[in-house]
Amino acid sequence: MNLIEKIKSKKANIGVIGLGYVGLPLTIEFCKAGFHVTGFDIDPEKIELLKQGKSYIKHIDGSLFTAHGQRFSPTTDFSRLSAMECIIICVPTPLNEHREPDMTYVFNTTKTIAQHMGKEKLIVLESTTYPGTTDQEMRGILEETGLKAGKDFYLAYSPEREDPNNKDFSTSTIPKVVGGYTNMCLSIAKALYDSVVKKTVAVSSTRVAEATKLLENIYRSVNIALVNELKMLFDRMNIDIFEVIDAAKTKPFGFQAFYPGPGLGGHCIPIDPFYLTWKAREYDFHTKFIELAGEINTYMPYYVIQKTIEALNNKSKSLRGAKILLLGVSYKKDIDDVRESPALRIMELFEKNGAHVDYHDPYINLIPKTRKYSINKSSVTLTAYSLSTYDCVVITTDHSEYDAGFIVNNSKIVVDTRNVINNSFNHNGNVIKA
Repeated sequence: MNLIEKIKSKKANIGVIGLGYVGLPLTIEFCKAGFHVTGFDIDPEKIELLKQGKSYIKHIDGSLFTAHGQRFSPTTDFSRLSAMECIIICVPTPLNEHREPDMTYVFNTTKTIAQHMGKEKLIVLESTTYPGTTDQEMRGILEETGLKAGKDFYLAYSPEREDPNNKDFSTSTIPKVVGGYTNMCLSIAKALYDSVVKKTVAVSSTRVAEATKLLENIYRSVNIALVNELKMLFDRMNIDIFEVIDAAKTKPFGFQAFYPGPGLGGHCIPIDPFYLTWKAREYDFHTKFIELAGEINTYMPYYVIQKTIEALNNKSKSLRGAKILLLGVSYKKDIDDVRESPALRIMELFEKNGAHVDYHDPYINLIPKTRKYSINKSSVTLTAYSLSTYDCVVITTDHSEYDAGFIVNNSKIVVDTRNVINNSFNHNGNVIKA
């Protein structure tokens, strides 16, 4: 029985490396489809929780793992890769301190796979990266074993498109782009994803698939930068950018609404565009739009600080020594993910300017250590009295449970970066949009 036949009969052993926001939902879908899945991660605490049927990601139900307990096996033992016939890599691809790609996780994972290589294996990379990673660097590492891609083993790229806690789209309903190193590589990878995703989109190469993911996120980054810039301009013109967007999106063609905020967050949009910027240097090409968008979006936390200073000045209060409460530290509403959250940068800037900063977030009791920040703070209780004790409340994440009236009525000053408090609300001049 060849590998495609094993996949179609659900007899292929699936290995997913990296059990985070991408790997965990993917693992669940393969288990639901009837595959036996081994989940690999270097964090023993995560593995122990999964063995107990518990989830460490809020929007993922831990009972799904116990429901498929017979088919799911989490482990830190990477020697078990030798028994896997399809291996999917879902590890981080951050930027280093020079805003250049940090491919350590991908290449170290590939080297580990190479130690347990055999014929008739499919290796798929899902981590976001620059064009050429899969068919050049990864292939080179794997072929050091003496096996040849497209002949002895199969190599493909399929970019993750996860959007945590999206109520409208899930792993199985989001179309899956797939590119293979050869036609046979593509056929096998497509068969694998066809078994768990409603629609797969085959492209001509791994490089096209890698570039597709970058285009998606660059498109968002550039358009968010545009509305962020317009927000700052329209503020000087005393025009509400959110009202402008609401009016513009009534046009049934030629316009897609993007919304401003205090900066970009998440693992994709603040990071992925710079993978292409870095790669473009190899071709003596300067990516002006990408870098300009990055400059504008990176500036937004500073804009929030400036608007807060102005709001405090209007009350004859200095930022130095002021008590500030941030509402929300996750990078978007109703999730427990702080990766690249602009709220963390805003918190840092406030404290550098001498303010005392607390936060409240219904999804994050303790701020976890991140690549950039190690913040030893826990969420404070949100009550009418606690709100009244702060000189300024800054809304940095628009969680659904935040009540605009409750916040405004019990706060001295509110700086709203997410349009939680709309213009129809009578806020007696104590609300500043930023």
